[in-house]
Amino acid sequence: MEVALQPLRLKQLLHLAASSKSNTNPFFFPKFRPFLIVRCSSTSSAAATAAVPPQPGRNRRPSSSQTSTSDREAIRSIRIKKVEELRSKGLDPYAYKWERTHTANQLQDIYKSLGNGEESNSENDLVSIAGRIVARRAFGKLAFLTLRDDSGTIQLYCEKERLLSDQFEHLKSLVDIGDILGARGSIKRTEKGELSVCVNSFSILTKSLLPLPDKYHGLTDIDKRYRQRYIDMIANPEVADIFRKRAKIISEIRKTVESAGFVEVETPVLQGAAGGAEARPFITYHNSLGQDLYLRIATELHLKRMLVGGFEKVYEIGRIFRNEGISTRHNPEFTTIEMYEAYSDYESMMNMTEEIITHCALAVNGNLTLDYQGVEICLERPWRRETMHNLVKEATGIDFNEFGNDLTAAKEAALQTQDIGLDNQTKSSINACPSVGHVLNEVFELAVEPKLLQPTFVLDYPIEISPLAKPHRKHAGLTERFELFICGREMANAFSELTDPLDQRGRLEEQVKQHNKKKAAAAALVSETEDKNKKKVDDDDDEAYDVSLDEDFLTALEYGMPPASGMGLGIDRLVMLLTNSASIRDVIAFPVLKTQK
Repeated sequence: MEVALQPLRLKQLLHLAASSKSNTNPFFFPKFRPFLIVRCSSTSSAAATAAVPPQPGRNRRPSSSQTSTSDREAIRSIRIKKVEELRSKGLDPYAYKWERTHTANQLQDIYKSLGNGEESNSENDLVSIAGRIVARRAFGKLAFLTLRDDSGTIQLYCEKERLLSDQFEHLKSLVDIGDILGARGSIKRTEKGELSVCVNSFSILTKSLLPLPDKYHGLTDIDKRYRQRYIDMIANPEVADIFRKRAKIISEIRKTVESAGFVEVETPVLQGAAGGAEARPFITYHNSLGQDLYLRIATELHLKRMLVGGFEKVYEIGRIFRNEGISTRHNPEFTTIEMYEAYSDYESMMNMTEEIITHCALAVNGNLTLDYQGVEICLERPWRRETMHNLVKEATGIDFNEFGNDLTAAKEAALQTQDIGLDNQTKSSINACPSVGHVLNEVFELAVEPKLLQPTFVLDYPIEISPLAKPHRKHAGLTERFELFICGREMANAFSELTDPLDQRGRLEEQVKQHNKKKAAAAALVSETEDKNKKKVDDDDDEAYDVSLDEDFLTALEYGMPPASGMGLGIDRLVMLLTNSASIRDVIAFPVLKTQK
């Protein structure tokens, strides 16, 4: 912000609107200096704040989030009148198209050697560009506008003598910050070194009715940034860069897996049974079929059907929906890649996971060392590979191999460890564990997981918490499963896939049984509660949903699925890591938010 700005009151705005036609200089206001500088101001030239000298003790202009509704509506009213004025002059304020020859960044690159004060105005150097006006300065017979397109910014140098007929007056009186303009002209670098398009003609392509946030304060309301991401991207161009990097990461994932021979397929979002993970699904109703359907909680079971059908390497990048909590790491809908390879095991998937992530890091950042929220992460291969048992023993001193099936001893040891915060909720979670494997996993999540900052493959999970993984070929009670952790967060999950249909049926039936037991226990707890208004087993309860077997998947397995490995990688969390974003909402363009009333 080059000068201190004083916001005009509603009364002044209306007065200016009424007098704008009679005043030949729309930038001169009574009792205000005629020179105007506005950069990304939330007001237009006609409804702009006037420049005043800085005064000691004067408060800065309030942010756009503090702009009163009445001022905003006054600006909108003024701009609607400008729309009407444009139409009365035979000009369409909402154009159909614009033929442009270059982007802003292309011009910056082509004319980088043009010297200060030099102009390149041969016929070959006439250019046509288009973009949004994000800043303007105007005085006398000269105006400077900053135009931003998808590639960057460039200055529009507007002299009255160069423009046709009354276009300069239209520029000053009808063009506002936020408008989308098309401009034609020659190229010049100003004496101060600013590459500019010397405008010969321009056209308003889209007239903006609402003011943008001002440049000094920007858009700082976090909730509004997520709700109105389009404004966030205009006010904070670096936000749009995150989504460009996201697109590049997804593109790089596709290149990496397809170069290894994987074929992309699509599987149903609406499913008759929610399988492939243990998570609460969203439920909808199909009128024609007359039945409930579930939004998928994983793509796994249908991708395995593809292996049964004869495909040997398949993957899907898709949206997953889970009706669970919202946090900086969790959004109810998120994006994953799941991939399955016949005739391979989980060792193969560890190598593929390393390859995908390192390729993405190099494509986005150019190196394998990055900073994430103040922590230096090294992605150089190979990454650490260690079993869950050994990591827990390393962190707590507890060797869960010693307990065998002694659940009581395992719980006692867990409750005595000093490495986890034993609040009432933690104690309750440990006491509720139905097996030694569940206790091991609980201790791992509390004592080990947050400390896994550098890339680490955690291997060989208990069979009780891995219903879709193949039994470990060497260690009874374990599975050939790994999860990848970086910065204390799970990034990927993979198995040597279970192909025995009878074993698979037994494990899924046990999973349903355990879920129903938890659901019944929760219902019994509520029935014993004196004040039933405090909690009820309904849509607010984590266990208050039904789990059923996917009989068609079990039938498919009985036809025979080849030995295979499978892996799921969370794309949102990968983008968070590679763009140094603290919250998952920062990497999802339009995250789920509670509807405002």
